[in-house]
Amino acid sequence: MVTVTVQRWSGRETRLFREAMRMGIRDFADYLGISDRAISNWEAGGESYRPRAASQSVLDTGLARAPDEARARFADALGVSGPGPSAAAEMSVDSHKFLPVFIGSDRAHRLRTQMTGETPPDWLESCSAIVAHPHAPTCTLHVFACGVVVFHILQPRKPASLTELAVWRYRSYASDLPWARAKIHDLLGEHHPHGPNPEYVLSLYWLTAGPWIGSQYDTAMRLLSTPSVLVDRSAPGGPVPLDGAVEESLLATGFDHPDIVSFGVRGVSTGYAGWSGVSYAALSQERSLTVEELVSCELIVQALWCYTHHIQQRIEEGSDPSTPDRYGWRFLRAANSRLTTARAQETAQHCLMREAIMRTSGLAERLRAAQEALRESMG
Repeated sequence: MVTVTVQRWSGRETRLFREAMRMGIRDFADYLGISDRAISNWEAGGESYRPRAASQSVLDTGLARAPDEARARFADALGVSGPGPSAAAEMSVDSHKFLPVFIGSDRAHRLRTQMTGETPPDWLESCSAIVAHPHAPTCTLHVFACGVVVFHILQPRKPASLTELAVWRYRSYASDLPWARAKIHDLLGEHHPHGPNPEYVLSLYWLTAGPWIGSQYDTAMRLLSTPSVLVDRSAPGGPVPLDGAVEESLLATGFDHPDIVSFGVRGVSTGYAGWSGVSYAALSQERSLTVEELVSCELIVQALWCYTHHIQQRIEEGSDPSTPDRYGWRFLRAANSRLTTARAQETAQHCLMREAIMRTSGLAERLRAAQEALRESMG
């Protein structure tokens, strides 16, 4: 079966698809169930014309039910010909990794005084600066006044398969964590074994191209947010791929998980949030979320998750959690309200994204638990 997908239809792709079907405008309009005038208008607009969201869905459906030979001709016309997913349109993703580290408000203040990238005044104060990473073109360090730093590592990838990307993801975590530890120690001028230590990585994948169509596309996006089903992480030499038939089987039969939450909007975007990551594809650039909105949300969520995790660790060690008054239980109460209550300026998509990320991260429960612990420690 030849698989090819169109992220965003224009008049050009419409014409190429019609020609691949070897149909005239009237027959093609009948095939799609729309007027021949609409087809003529789309094709006349060329690459600059973008059909509306409902029409994009009609074209997606038409492509999904087209004969294999027509899809093959369409792939040839697009320049992505060949049998099977690996030879069709290649996968292209921007990998965003977030590595939070709790360093305490005093250390955070020291770092912030050395930085010039102050963000506009906001309820969660932060500064940012570019830092060098050995394997990423861009790495930004965000320092939050409450005492958390978050490394944001951006790495474009063009893997041959979802499994290859999943293996790279877990293997890169193994090198990114010690790198982040060494980097923060260098920035702080501290080099002792009990210094700040990052404990986890959260991934966000922004998909820009993929070889799937129809239901396979949604399945691939779910797998991007929950990659552990494609990898053996317990192998002696580190994470290794499972048999390639696993990915093929899941794409053919579908994959879902109760902990995966959808926040996409039909015809506009496809988005999924899971415990281990987020995946997103913009189908309509003008109407979808921006990558900056997704990154901003994750930075806040990961910073606060790390902060509440530190409080939980103190409790489990048998110590009373202690924080500066400015970042005590009232701060956490305000944070919980801001992250769980819709704001007047938010779009519906932004609300869906925030709710999905909050639900899968479990941050709301952590904020409430940490708030109660701090209140109790005050006697």
